[in-house]
Amino acid sequence: MTATEWTAESAGSGQYADVNGINLYYETYGTGHPMILLHGGLGSGEMFGPILPTLAGHHRVIVVDLQGHGRTADVDRPLDVRLMAGDIAALVDHLGLSKPDVVGYSLGGGVALQVAINHPEKVGRLVTVSANISREATYPELLQQQGQMSGAAAEYMKDTPMYELYQRVAPRPEDFPRLLDKIGEAMAKDFDFSEEVRGLQVPTLVVAADADMAPPSHYVEVFKLLDGGLRDGGWTGEARLEGGHALAILPGLTHYDIFLSPLLAAATLAFLDRES
Repeated sequence: MTATEWTAESAGSGQYADVNGINLYYETYGTGHPMILLHGGLGSGEMFGPILPTLAGHHRVIVVDLQGHGRTADVDRPLDVRLMAGDIAALVDHLGLSKPDVVGYSLGGGVALQVAINHPEKVGRLVTVSANISREATYPELLQQQGQMSGAAAEYMKDTPMYELYQRVAPRPEDFPRLLDKIGEAMAKDFDFSEEVRGLQVPTLVVAADADMAPPSHYVEVFKLLDGGLRDGGWTGEARLEGGHALAILPGLTHYDIFLSPLLAAATLAFLDRES
């Protein structure tokens, strides 16, 4: 993976929104029903560069740089998906959007989920990509690696796309070790949002790679919490779950390339644009 793979071929309209105590950077692409697109940890909206043209061909895509990432400077608070979800809810109000769809990958998927949980009236449909709803779902060896994440790792990451991107666009490039510290602290905290998922009121597509950071069975369990996968759907789909939820396990992908894949764009659009 190279940094250039994370860059959109055509520039969007970049702006800042002073919302919820943070100066949030976002870019806008395309026209149509709005879609808020949220990146993964240590990345930025540029991660979606290869699939942005496809998404923007169908929607007005608002690509946000989350707290401390990309062109959004950090603020004096933890990196918490619930706090960042408040930022997105405030951005929806700031832009005067009417029930935008919210699509998030990894960290952004966790943020998107919290927007739908805590602000369901602001969300049309939800797509969570490679977002675990409990810490223990992650493979043990990866939890061990995450436990070693801190600012001390900055020197060893200088050849990575994450470091190159941060140095190129961040308002304070010297803050990269601070971001690693905060990411490490966030990943060390236990969490389980199973009950919140069970009560989701927003039509949700659960997406994962077939070789993700958790086994496919975890994402099936998430779908089951939404009453999915418990019965035959019927010849015409009449027995599908009432909430409009869906599941997609994308073949031949991992946690580290799913956000680049045309399969993700296709699955996302198929879910967002289908008739209710």
